[in-house]
Amino acid sequence: MGEARRLALAAQGFGSARPAGKPGLADIRRVAARVHAFQIDPINVLVRTQYMPAYSRLGPYSIGALDKLAYDRHELFEYYGHAASLLPTALYPMFRWRMDAHAARFSGHGRNVAPPFIAAVLAQVEARGPIAVSDLVDRGRRGNYAGGWSWNDGKRVMTWLQLSGRVAVAGRRNIEQLYDLTERVIPRAVLEAPVPDPEDAKRELIVLAVRALGVATMKDLAGYFGIGAHLDRRADPKITRVPALLADLVEDGRLVPVTVDGWRVPAFLEPAARVPAKIDARALLSPFDSMIWDRDRVKRLFGFDYRIEIYIPEAKRIHGYYVVPFLLGDTLVARVDLKADRKNGALLVQSAFAEPRVEKKHVARELWQELRAMAAWLDLDRVQVRNAGDLARVLRAAM
Repeated sequence: MGEARRLALAAQGFGSARPAGKPGLADIRRVAARVHAFQIDPINVLVRTQYMPAYSRLGPYSIGALDKLAYDRHELFEYYGHAASLLPTALYPMFRWRMDAHAARFSGHGRNVAPPFIAAVLAQVEARGPIAVSDLVDRGRRGNYAGGWSWNDGKRVMTWLQLSGRVAVAGRRNIEQLYDLTERVIPRAVLEAPVPDPEDAKRELIVLAVRALGVATMKDLAGYFGIGAHLDRRADPKITRVPALLADLVEDGRLVPVTVDGWRVPAFLEPAARVPAKIDARALLSPFDSMIWDRDRVKRLFGFDYRIEIYIPEAKRIHGYYVVPFLLGDTLVARVDLKADRKNGALLVQSAFAEPRVEKKHVARELWQELRAMAAWLDLDRVQVRNAGDLARVLRAAM
């Protein structure tokens, strides 16, 4: 299991030392090319989650640098990979099969939307883009979207236009997406690049997934880019044959089936994969980091039973609201509930819990260093530790 864990961490970029100086655009590009996806989420209790993965691997970089790559240089684009994510724009042709499937099927996400309304939205994007949904002259009716989101018809249509590749996200106004015609956002060279056959594209995405995961089960590989997930099933229930795609890749020698101690199902890795002798990492991980977004895989690799508790009623939470795992060496050793109190200039540690059988004083010293660095990155003056959790007292002593 230790070998699988080290393979996974190295594949995710935790096998290398952080840059000696301030990380720049080239460093962020390398992280993006390694993990392939920075998941986007609107929650801002600490920092918006798309900014955390580069920080966890590189240290204190400029948040504006990621925005520059995405919205000025368009080297990253917003699309639904594992979930809503920033993906390397070079991967755009790999997702055309998903776009085409969605273009062929639309019902207003659960409710019919009249074609003239769709045409009117697209005409406004063409004439006025980049625009937000709130800028539309008519946003239509409001109703509940799957998952409980309350979306108006304008948001439904704009999301479908993005899913189908008709529009793309050109920038953001705070958390609002600004949409424009795809040809005005995605570089021409990318749009004119050959589009692979859908099955070939999915095979390539699986290979990229195994490179990002190090060693992975079929479920891990299918989930990394959401192949066969609800977005694909909604577009076309017959769109994915993951077992057959894996068999093709094994037959071609691009993947090797392996057995991992403690895993009940076979795993796969690339033939050139090499197990690092040691991983010497120290990082706080966003709940939406690609290293840990698959909770079942986290438990298999680290024995770390992790559940995000944002959507759990406060009285039923065990560890807190925005709980961030702490990686030390090649192990997840603790979890802390963090909040950026920007008004008072403090990084709040609302709870701190150690994992079983860790040396708490050592963990607390290392965690304190990482918390102090994060506070500085977020322009917060101090770290404030509250009493909750079995590591809180030891952490305060380490301060």
